[in-house]
Amino acid sequence: MAEIGLHDLRPNPGSTKNTKRLGRGKGTGQGKTAGKGHKGYNSRSGGGVRPGYEGGQMPLYMRLGKLRGPHMKKSMPIGPFRTYAVPVNVGRLSQAFAAGDEVTPEALVAKGIVKNTRTPIKILGGGDLDKVLNVRMAMYSRSAVDKIEAAGGKAELL
Repeated sequence: MAEIGLHDLRPNPGSTKNTKRLGRGKGTGQGKTAGKGHKGYNSRSGGGVRPGYEGGQMPLYMRLGKLRGPHMKKSMPIGPFRTYAVPVNVGRLSQAFAAGDEVTPEALVAKGIVKNTRTPIKILGGGDLDKVLNVRMAMYSRSAVDKIEAAGGKAELL
């Protein structure tokens, strides 16, 4: 059996086609103007509209608003500056937990309030809290801490 080397490799039959040779005489069917028609911007070398050009209409990238950079308050944070937390209101805690319960990320997953503990959870101050709860979370809003402590509970940071 002969050894096979890189010099023996060939593409499969029919998988490659010769390039169309433009402007090589009348007999080729692509002579003279080489399929570019007569005159005009598109017939010239280097001619043709740039990407995003819409024939003079205001292009999409100019019609849309722009908020550049991750540090502007209004712009969307990108890359390493993106922060995300799952929001949970204190009213939801009041519904799901009994008085004196310990509220942790694992307890929230067990009750079905959040899906998993991979993303940090932030307790927000929406709703009313009328039970004593010991809450241990990564983040709180100021109003949430006030409501938890007003009800007689504790808000600890993890």
